[in-house]
Amino acid sequence: MAEILSAYKQLEEKFHKISTLSGAAAILGWDNAVMMPAGGADARAEQLATLGVISHEMLCDLQVSDLLDEAEDQPQNLSAWQLANLREMRRDWKHATAVSSDLVEALSKATSKCEMIWRQAREDNDFESLRNSLEEVVRLTKIQADVKSEAFQLSPYDALLDQYEPGCSEAQIDILFDDLEEFLPPILQQVLDRQEGATAAVAPKGPFDIEKQRKLGLHFMEKLGFDFNRGRLDISHHPLTEESPMMSD
Repeated sequence: MAEILSAYKQLEEKFHKISTLSGAAAILGWDNAVMMPAGGADARAEQLATLGVISHEMLCDLQVSDLLDEAEDQPQNLSAWQLANLREMRRDWKHATAVSSDLVEALSKATSKCEMIWRQAREDNDFESLRNSLEEVVRLTKIQADVKSEAFQLSPYDALLDQYEPGCSEAQIDILFDDLEEFLPPILQQVLDRQEGATAAVAPKGPFDIEKQRKLGLHFMEKLGFDFNRGRLDISHHPLTEESPMMSD
């Protein structure tokens, strides 16, 4: 007789599949950022949106809700690590079930389209060419915020923030920025006063050769012990592009 997996183990399997789909989407996003010709943008937007919808529907499956309830009813059977995983599973489920698949698809396509337009607009220093597509992304994001706000009984901003910085709130962020607002102007003036009469710092002048930037990046990656058997450095439009690690346990 086949072993009957516990609710938590079944959740592990389901979330592993969802994570694998997210990894596949990340690789498509990497290709989009560093290699793909602009003519493939529409097809790639469809691919990413489809993967996003499939992941969303897997997460919203009624069985996932039942398994979460069952696993949470038996916390004594789980380690501290597993309990932490379970909390994250529940949070992901809450965020997914708060929105429709149609909204997930629309936001994914709008974001992909906006990024491709942004690349040319950035090169041309032409915000007006980006305005309409960016406004559509903002419009859909506001819809997502309103829906999650109602579902979580939080402000729209806090509802979105919870997905990326759980436990944090707009009120906490305001305290941080209020502190910076009080601290930075005086210290900046002190720095400027101290520099007066001293030898002026040499300001780097661009543009900077891309190949030299790549070599510098590789140099620091090697110093940090980066495993090039499990990842790579590519050139992208955005300086902070990062995609799924090419590794498995």
